[in-house]
Amino acid sequence: MKSTVKMARIAGIIYLGVVLTGIFSLMYVPSKLIVWNNAGTTFNNIISNQLLFRVGILGGIFCSLFFLVLPICLYKLLSPINKTTASIMVLLAVVSVPIALSNTQNKIDVLSLISGDIYLKSMSRENIETLLLFHLTKYNNGIQLVQIFWGLWLLPFGWLVYHSGFLPKILGIVLMIGCFSYLTNFIGETIFPAYSSLGIASIIQLPASIGEIGICLWLLIMGTNKITFKPNKN
Repeated sequence: MKSTVKMARIAGIIYLGVVLTGIFSLMYVPSKLIVWNNAGTTFNNIISNQLLFRVGILGGIFCSLFFLVLPICLYKLLSPINKTTASIMVLLAVVSVPIALSNTQNKIDVLSLISGDIYLKSMSRENIETLLLFHLTKYNNGIQLVQIFWGLWLLPFGWLVYHSGFLPKILGIVLMIGCFSYLTNFIGETIFPAYSSLGIASIIQLPASIGEIGICLWLLIMGTNKITFKPNKN
């Protein structure tokens, strides 16, 4: 029992790292620097706040590294319920990490564009600004792709939480709904060009946000309840 509580707390700490670095790099930094319909303003914002932009890149890298370790900890906690489902959970989560890290190259390319190196003197300021916003748009597109796996892993994860016997069933349900929140937003962004302007993406995302923050805090603060599940050897 003590080892289970300890593993739950460790998973909670790592999950908190994912949540905090994710909010910082994916929400806070872009909201302060990027104006999607104005390349010039975005360029000036990043030039004026280079440290924030660079720390945002590091935040995204740390988020991916935390997310690499998190499903492994959760596997140790939840695999007694069903090893096959737990293995699928790990696979769907871990596969997103190399995609996310590779996608970070687009932000590193932005650093090259604002470096002021001599080779950039042959390019006009307008061209540099356009390229900068192009790389940021590529990064945003890459994040949309990664969201497929950020959603899919929640389905087996939520199922395991629901059947665990020592974690709240309601969080398991919300996590499974959260899977379809991510997928719905990805499909919406892909099919409908004006989807982001509708303002419904954040509403659709709520179940995923509530489920992930909820399970993070539960693991971190509460640990686990008394174990009542019967391990499945599959």
